[in-house]
Amino acid sequence: MSHPRPSVSASPPRPDGDLLRGLGYEPVLTRRMNGFGNAAISFSVISVLSGCITMYGFGLATGGPSVMLWGWVIVGFMVLFVGAGLAEVTSAYPTSGALYFMADRLGGRRWGWYTGWLNLLGLLGAIAGIDYGAAVSIGALLNLQTGFEPTPQKILVIYLVILALHAGLNLFGVSLVSLLNRISVWWHVVGVVVIVGALTFAPVHHRSPRFVFSEFVNTTGWSNSTYVVLIGLLLAQYTFSGYDASAHLSEETTNAAVSAPRGIMRAITWSWVAGFVLLFGLTFSIQNYAAVQGSETGLPPAQIFLDALGTGGAKALLLVVIIAQLFCGNAEVAACSRMVFAFSRDGALPGSHLWRRVDGRTGTPRAAVWLSVGVAAALALPSLYSPTAYNAVVAINVIGITPAYAIPIYLRLRHRDRFTQGQWNLGRWSMPVGVVAVAWVAFVTVLFCLPQTRPETGAWVSVDTFNYAPVALVAVLALATVWWRIAGRDYEIPAVAADTEMAKIQDGVV
Repeated sequence: MSHPRPSVSASPPRPDGDLLRGLGYEPVLTRRMNGFGNAAISFSVISVLSGCITMYGFGLATGGPSVMLWGWVIVGFMVLFVGAGLAEVTSAYPTSGALYFMADRLGGRRWGWYTGWLNLLGLLGAIAGIDYGAAVSIGALLNLQTGFEPTPQKILVIYLVILALHAGLNLFGVSLVSLLNRISVWWHVVGVVVIVGALTFAPVHHRSPRFVFSEFVNTTGWSNSTYVVLIGLLLAQYTFSGYDASAHLSEETTNAAVSAPRGIMRAITWSWVAGFVLLFGLTFSIQNYAAVQGSETGLPPAQIFLDALGTGGAKALLLVVIIAQLFCGNAEVAACSRMVFAFSRDGALPGSHLWRRVDGRTGTPRAAVWLSVGVAAALALPSLYSPTAYNAVVAINVIGITPAYAIPIYLRLRHRDRFTQGQWNLGRWSMPVGVVAVAWVAFVTVLFCLPQTRPETGAWVSVDTFNYAPVALVAVLALATVWWRIAGRDYEIPAVAADTEMAKIQDGVV
């Protein structure tokens, strides 16, 4: 079976500024990020040391080792199709608006509007999920070090400090963001090697390869093994998100029509390999499965570190994870703030005239940075009263951003006669790759909406086990609909000569 080979010569290269002007925008952001830096930001946002570590406890219950390892392989392979389809459209439309701009150009204003709101609220939920996860990890480290009790109130304070740190770092400009992301790539790669190396050589006892690749564990309460396997795929799918960051930073990337799509594909590929190695190392080193699941640290991988290496070693490895999570959250703030800037530039947000401002000295949308972390701070407030309520808020991340990836790909398939390929494209593989990508996203979106655990009473769901993802999806779409009726007339992608055909599309066709 031959594999698709992306082409980078379908259309002649154009200077970045001219290409952006051709899309209707005057360049205002500082273009200082190279191709590696662009790939690094998506790799940092995917962050296997954040997603795999945070979701590992979920994987232990929903199928266990075999589903985690083989699920990672399968999901990573399918995400390459989604990434390739998105990369192709990104090459044609390398703007900070990314997904919603693509949807608007290919499908009309309403497509762009709803895609933008799904993408934006997904990015805001991602900041909340990543930085709150970092706060929980810091709480676990302090618990090991000092006996610190990680109460919701204390974790929230740590979370707010992390948000303030990330806001401050992003205010210095894209050069610092790019530098931190380049460091992040090596931190993640070396961090995975250090963690897996320590877990390979330090413990006296290891699990067998048969256990790692074939052991099935189900503590969800559901009796149907196939259902549990499907739910278990969400560990990998949750981690493989955020690679649209390369597209959002395209207006600050040199040779964006090639660098941004390559950044998406490189980030997914690097993460696929690194995540598999990390999951194997963790699972290979489990000493007591039940103790890991019920760890008092609140973080199952921390218990693996403890059992395998002792307190000192566990602290060191947990510190590696925490720093990786901080890199991840900082990259997500950068991506989200560019989305806020772009969406405001087109008049889609309340107070758009404030959020589209760019600092003349740093070339950074400072107000958009503060709005991003401010909303993320508000999203975490329910954690003070109910972990379930907070999980509902974080569900906005996965249920918002995952469908948003497929919309531009679907519209590219639907209106292929109107789409002009960019420098990076899939050639004759474009259509089959796009079909597989859209089908996969539709499939996992359904999985995200299914109940993941069953109450002990045998009832279908309870308040604590209900999956709030579909509620989050309905809430996002309802908010977008209400705001469309109030201020949709102010939302307008700049029209350019190349869009004369698109101008004929009826706004009401979605």
